[in-house]
Amino acid sequence: MARRPLPRILSSGSASITRSREIARTAADNATDVLHPLITVTRGLRLLAGAGRQKWAATPRERRGQALFLVAACVLVVALIPYGPLLALISVMGAAAWQGRDRTPAKTGPDEAGAARLRALYEALVPHFSVADDPGPLFSHGGDWEKAFDTSYAFDDDGRLTRLRVNYPAYFTDGDPGARARVEQVLHSKSGRGREYHFAWDEEGNHLLMTVLPALPTTIAAQRFVTAPGEAVLGFTDADAVPRTVPVQDGDATRDASPAIWRTGARSTEPHLLVAGHPGSGATTLLRSLALQALQHGDVLVVEGSGTGEYGFLSGRDGVLAVERGLAGALATLEWAAHETERRLIAANRARQAGHAEPEDIRRPLWILLDRPSALGHLAAADGRQDPQELLQVPLRHGRAAGVTVVVAEQLDSLDTLTEAVRTHTRARAVLGAATREQVESVLGVQPHTTPTDDVPPGRGYTRLGTGPVLRLQVPATPDPYDDATSDAHRQAVLQLLPGGAPAAGGDMGKGKGTEKAPSGPAGEPSPVQADSLVATPAVAEG
Repeated sequence: MARRPLPRILSSGSASITRSREIARTAADNATDVLHPLITVTRGLRLLAGAGRQKWAATPRERRGQALFLVAACVLVVALIPYGPLLALISVMGAAAWQGRDRTPAKTGPDEAGAARLRALYEALVPHFSVADDPGPLFSHGGDWEKAFDTSYAFDDDGRLTRLRVNYPAYFTDGDPGARARVEQVLHSKSGRGREYHFAWDEEGNHLLMTVLPALPTTIAAQRFVTAPGEAVLGFTDADAVPRTVPVQDGDATRDASPAIWRTGARSTEPHLLVAGHPGSGATTLLRSLALQALQHGDVLVVEGSGTGEYGFLSGRDGVLAVERGLAGALATLEWAAHETERRLIAANRARQAGHAEPEDIRRPLWILLDRPSALGHLAAADGRQDPQELLQVPLRHGRAAGVTVVVAEQLDSLDTLTEAVRTHTRARAVLGAATREQVESVLGVQPHTTPTDDVPPGRGYTRLGTGPVLRLQVPATPDPYDDATSDAHRQAVLQLLPGGAPAAGGDMGKGKGTEKAPSGPAGEPSPVQADSLVATPAVAEG
């Protein structure tokens, strides 16, 4: 008996069947989208009808007549008022749509990987937040981590914690910096390294809030900042750390940034600054940025102990009194600065006694920038000469009243070479580069509320003004425009901020013959003044 062939629809392969299934599925999805409002209203009407039947069944038999009369009266009133049936229909449809809406419960709680991470973090905190004689421990091995963390946690796309609130027992010594540091280290290690965490301790409520801080922008270059006279921008910090913003040029766009403002002058409580960091941390960049800002309203003296020529682009500019790299020139410059401070004090005192305003020549601020004084101190000791830091005692002690500001930059491993006067009177501090919490505390006086990272860009660090809070800091990019590695955009940004005058030929000024001031002359050439105008006999105060 011959075998009958299969129908064509079955023998033509599975391609047409698959295509038909896709067409049917697409049509069903489109129909569901179009009819979704009708489906929602129908579901709501069904739920309302079910609720009405339940209400009717729960009504006693002796009261059903009254309920029917009340319903009939309401229907009659609605039918008699203008647009009553239409409004009633709209109300019923709205109630049905609200009742029939999708009520899929939102997903709460972490996923399996997040729960495992929180469990591991809870177990790691048990030794720090528990004691043996606690009858109801909040932290115990195998305990409930949800009670300790509540629901105040968040994860990023990679599954790492970005926010966590920890409830700790009241007997924990949260006032001990060592105990705090141990807990913060555990949270930092278990939540993921390579990020900067902020820890906010609420000692009254026994809560610890850990948040991951975003990286500070490194694209802000040197520029004119909107500041008042006597204000200098050290860098930029977190938006919630300071109550002030300034417009900045960030690449091709203009936006508002939160600056770390340092106030100098007679009303400043921190008139002098100490900058510490490792080589390549950005301390010299900060001094260059401050020099460009100071030249807007004052004069600048630069003493560079490293001798690398990082400030050569300032030589010969208007307002730049000297740029010294040698020991002899540094001693002569700092000696003149001490005499100038004394002269300003005496002139201001005589003007006040006579009831006159201060003379114009002492009202212009004077900035002394000293980079790497330990290198000059070593050369002075080998040559049997005076340490340049000893000449800073008068500007440091009386600089606020005389309008003299001192900025000292030193490496972290050479801070012990600073004199007592420098360490005492530089109450504004900044630590740049990769530094441990202990190193930051040794400079700023307190530990930061964040975890320093090992890999940071140049100019990144912390700052503290007097007894104020510790702020994260990112110094605006201010490279040496004469360096071959400087980009054209940064080179032009720095050169546009320089005042008039021509750069001095040969780099150093007054080498071997004291310090010289070199403003540009009529022909654009440096016109040095006499060396004895900088190194003069100090004035003697009356009485």
